[in-house]
Amino acid sequence: MSPLWSRFNYVSPKVQRNAAASLSPLVLKGQLIKRNALENHYVPFFGSSEWSRFDPFHPSVLATKYHRSYRPFLLGARGSQSLTNFFVMQSVNAQLKNKKAVFFVSPQWFTPIGENPNAFMFYYSPLQTTTWIENQTGSKMDRYAAYRLLEMPSGNSDKIISSALARIAAGLAPTRSQMLYIGVRRRILLNEDQIYSRFRIPLNNAETIDKNMKLLPKHDNDRKLYALAGKLGKQQTTSNDFGISNAFWNRRLKRHIGQLKDFQANQSYLQSPEYSDFELVLDQFAKDRTNVLFIIPPVNRKWQQYTGLSASMLQKFSAKIKYQLRSQGFNHIADLSKDGNVPYFMTDTIHPGWRGWLKIDQSVKPFLTKKVSPPHYKINNQFYSKKWQQDQY
Repeated sequence: MSPLWSRFNYVSPKVQRNAAASLSPLVLKGQLIKRNALENHYVPFFGSSEWSRFDPFHPSVLATKYHRSYRPFLLGARGSQSLTNFFVMQSVNAQLKNKKAVFFVSPQWFTPIGENPNAFMFYYSPLQTTTWIENQTGSKMDRYAAYRLLEMPSGNSDKIISSALARIAAGLAPTRSQMLYIGVRRRILLNEDQIYSRFRIPLNNAETIDKNMKLLPKHDNDRKLYALAGKLGKQQTTSNDFGISNAFWNRRLKRHIGQLKDFQANQSYLQSPEYSDFELVLDQFAKDRTNVLFIIPPVNRKWQQYTGLSASMLQKFSAKIKYQLRSQGFNHIADLSKDGNVPYFMTDTIHPGWRGWLKIDQSVKPFLTKKVSPPHYKINNQFYSKKWQQDQY
């Protein structure tokens, strides 16, 4: 490798640190920074908007403050779900092989429409798509991914790529001319990523981590951390009876609270195309032999009761997801679905904070710092079926 090429592929530790906490769409859609970081003690934390809820007990803050052997690389943002995460994985499959990862499974993803096409379009990466097409083999996973991508406006934004996707979805290989075009397109996108991506990373969250670290005790002590989480949670939830942070309550809910009574009474997370999109993620983890910890969060109990969201439906959702995981050999699961009534567990209606982060850390810390048996996955294609998507469990 030439010195010039090596320089283009080098990403400084400072840039890696900023990118790991940035939750920037540019980082999510790119390749170079993620690859460098995941080869340098960073661990991918896949998910959605939950990673943006920074406080002193956030995984990134705890790992940095207490000099742990891993650093979270946060992948996800508001609106990103399984389909986005699957394509993000295509840019770092080599860095996922035989490694560890954390994956946050939000019940709110599993709506009747699944991933919002506009949100998917916002995070869509032609670089990740062309990378995947060059490596796809016509498997059930690849055919379903192509089918789902074609259902999104993003998948039809380039006529040659959409034609290649149609062939993959039908079980056919792309034509030679399509592959030539895709190869050239990928090289152009890769060059752009190498030249520009590292210079556009916001620094705010790295500064937020530093600020929150100063509030933590000097040593990693469970008793002191739990007490501090309760103290800060109490101080920051004085404006309402739901245990929701003052900032979120005043900005998002206070003016509309009367209209939100029982508004989720008919909401269900049991029937959704998201179950098969989630299977794409599991299938890719299995191919990469990635050892994964899955986190199933609760819903704020008081909020759930006020809005009429069914408690029994939420438990059926957890059971359905755990069956999909365990039946295929994904056995590392932190099921927190019954913790929604723990004081200061949630920072708002659906996102963990304070004591919630500490409960998550009880699973994350040992999983990432201790030796874990290699996985034995057995993928079952039934989870791509409409029948499974619609199963009420």
